[in-house]
Amino acid sequence: MATPLFNLTGKTALVTGGSKGLGKAMARGFVEAGADVVISSRHENELRTTLADILKGTDRKGKYVVADVSQRDDVKRLAQTALEQMGKIDILINNAGTNKPQAIDAITDQAWDEIMEINLHSVMVLTRALVPQMKQRKWGRIIHISSIMAFLSKEGRNVYSATKAALVGFARASAIDLGAFGITVNCLAPGPFLTDLPASVLSKAEQETFAAHTAVGRWGRPEELVGPALLLASDAGSYITGETIVVDGGFMCK
Repeated sequence: MATPLFNLTGKTALVTGGSKGLGKAMARGFVEAGADVVISSRHENELRTTLADILKGTDRKGKYVVADVSQRDDVKRLAQTALEQMGKIDILINNAGTNKPQAIDAITDQAWDEIMEINLHSVMVLTRALVPQMKQRKWGRIIHISSIMAFLSKEGRNVYSATKAALVGFARASAIDLGAFGITVNCLAPGPFLTDLPASVLSKAEQETFAAHTAVGRWGRPEELVGPALLLASDAGSYITGETIVVDGGFMCK
């Protein structure tokens, strides 16, 4: 590599929601930077195929763990299994998320609880489980995938925006708790990246509107989140903690 600052050789990363989209792109980026990886999602067939793609052409090690992060026992099992398989986790990417748009007077308790559990509660459970072994080595990188919907919103995004804003506050508090142990905690806040989740909840017209509202006039490609993720996951970002980096193609400035 051109600089050792972004070199992740000897590190191991766990990426939730790692079977596709942003999670897959970040996991591949970490592997190319020298890290070993663990990816997780609910679907074993997707995980098996994706892991092969992520590791292709490299000499890195990788594992996958089938886990449903809406179930706290599964999240705890994910942490335990990842540690058993790899020996350590240096970099945690809390990427798994969901969205079920509902207006404020139409939100069901079931939808609220499910989105909160996946987008927020699972992040706490997994982070809590993996922090102790990071503290022992006095090095760790924790990155929560928030969203520009933490700072602005649109119709029906009540629960989603609430969870993504909560991740920003959660990262700030955890950064204070963990800074003395060489562990940084940050958020990435992607804007319009046309992955499966927004494609499933946005009409074609809405997708075109989002693209037009960016400064660059298009949706982001998943690989365009890799650079910011590498910054926060490596020694290059060692003095960045408690922060949120917006990666939105200029959506918020326009």
